[in-house]
Amino acid sequence: MKKLNRANVGLEAKRPIKIVQFGEGNFLRAFIDYAFQELNKKANFNAGIAVVQPIDRGLVKMLNDQDGLYTLFMKGVKKGKEIQEIELIDNIVKGVDPYANFEEYLSLAKEESLEFVISNTTEAGIAYVGSDTPNMQPPSSFPAKLTLLLHERFKHFNGDSGKGLTIIPCELINHNSETLKGIILKYISDWNLGDDFKNWILESNAFHSTLVDRIVPGYPKDEIEDYNAQLDYADNLIVAAEVFLLWVIEGGDDLKAKLPFDKTDLDVKIVDDMQPYRTRKVRILNGAHTAMVPFSYLYGNRTVKQSVDNDFTGKFINEAVFNEIIDTLEMDRDELNSFADEIFDRFRNPFIIHNLSSIALNSISKFTVRVLPSLLGYVDVHGKIPTNLTFAFACLIRFYKGTWKGETLPVQDGEDIVAKFAKIWESNEFDKVAKETLSIEEYWGQDLTKVANLSDAVALALREIEANGIEEGFANYNKTY
Repeated sequence: MKKLNRANVGLEAKRPIKIVQFGEGNFLRAFIDYAFQELNKKANFNAGIAVVQPIDRGLVKMLNDQDGLYTLFMKGVKKGKEIQEIELIDNIVKGVDPYANFEEYLSLAKEESLEFVISNTTEAGIAYVGSDTPNMQPPSSFPAKLTLLLHERFKHFNGDSGKGLTIIPCELINHNSETLKGIILKYISDWNLGDDFKNWILESNAFHSTLVDRIVPGYPKDEIEDYNAQLDYADNLIVAAEVFLLWVIEGGDDLKAKLPFDKTDLDVKIVDDMQPYRTRKVRILNGAHTAMVPFSYLYGNRTVKQSVDNDFTGKFINEAVFNEIIDTLEMDRDELNSFADEIFDRFRNPFIIHNLSSIALNSISKFTVRVLPSLLGYVDVHGKIPTNLTFAFACLIRFYKGTWKGETLPVQDGEDIVAKFAKIWESNEFDKVAKETLSIEEYWGQDLTKVANLSDAVALALREIEANGIEEGFANYNKTY
């Protein structure tokens, strides 16, 4: 089978670099790169993408080996009809690893055609790291890397107001663009980069907050032979996704003119206020995902579909969503129920194998953003802790112990967080583990031991999980909470 590259599939020359994209993972390739491919096809957008690897390990080399090409398989059900679409994504011009070649990274700032910066570096990615300095090649954090790139552009074009960029972060944190801009401004101050540069950032660059929604299981390793059989070339970067796609971007007429998605069939909404869309999606879709991973994995499931189809785990997740999460949302109840029904249909997509392990990345920060507001909101509304979400919280803490019945669990988080939980679990005393974990304000944004009954409930759940497993443990726990 022939190698996947531009020559072997008869593609034209690469497009000019209009977009710098931080991140080369499955989601960005199945969502952002696909969206811009549609814009290229339907609106003659003519945008090439330069992908920046945001951490020191990634897929840039594999991407460059295939000339930036890869195949996207989209499968799902729409209005009762099964759909499969296959798209060869061809708009990535090159991949850049700033850890291997920092000068090549900075040279992206000098691209005349550059207009946009897109990112998705997970919730943990938009963070201020005080140890980052302008002399590092590169700094560790994404905002610090971006600050240096913007500063290089400012210097190269002598502060030309027409060379500012439209910056669209897609990390799943609220007000993601405002947070990113604030961190950039802090680095400008810390690094003494000057008021002229600061003013250029504020006056010549536009920051737009976003909401992204598409389930992307990623590389279909369990079905790869079936996928390969549908291609006449060898692709090491196949990515699978559902057909559903929603992209909500805060902006006005200027952004609509820059991004004419109205000429495509994609559900891309450029709106004045994205908060209603964000709250609904983050609490129900992402919240259900994050809550189910440790709970369902410890039970023995390995995919989202198994989790919602199983009588026990499916009922647990359903109750968490319809009885606890939705109770905390100040939106029309019928609309929320309808949205949740659609989410569960997406979870049951028979074409998508969405491994729980692929959702486990940075579960602590995800829980804080996606699930904890529902847990605390339920306490505010009902004056008591929610049964299922609290048990799911205990499962998360147990998951971070790292092993279960002799198996290594797919814990994927920062080394400091993994080490912290290893230390916490040394005692193996459930009351102590619960109190010590819940008191870490750095993780949760507050001391959760102050929430009435939460620490005791988590400790009881941990004790039951360890003694009796997930199903029987939950049944015993449920008699008290």
